[in-house]
Amino acid sequence: MGRRILNEALRSMVNAEKRGKSMVELKPISTVMSSFLNIMKNRGYIKDFQVYDPHRVGKITVQLQGRINDCKALTHRQDIKAIEIEEYKTRTLPTRQWGYVVITTPDGVLDHEEALRRNVGGQVLGYFH
Repeated sequence: MGRRILNEALRSMVNAEKRGKSMVELKPISTVMSSFLNIMKNRGYIKDFQVYDPHRVGKITVQLQGRINDCKALTHRQDIKAIEIEEYKTRTLPTRQWGYVVITTPDGVLDHEEALRRNVGGQVLGYFH
């Protein structure tokens, strides 16, 4: 169920962007979802997000920026080695110029650039562009 939560949240963000909304509310939440959103915020794809009541079901309000074209979470998490990240990125993302693959590693949840710099592999959570 945890993988579906992330996928449904990301799909609702994409749908809100397509409708021209400036804010979306996501619930239920997980810590992986907040880590994924933190990477999106650091890379400039969303303005900000706030977590309310994280110990129960909770909710996250996300302020959208209008930059997300597509955002998906993989329901089957693939193991990926550090040397395979570049090949996976070129297969998944539509262009080499923008977009990020999010990977959960022993160092935490990272995007593909940070994982390559630290030379760590892990499981692919999803991607956004």
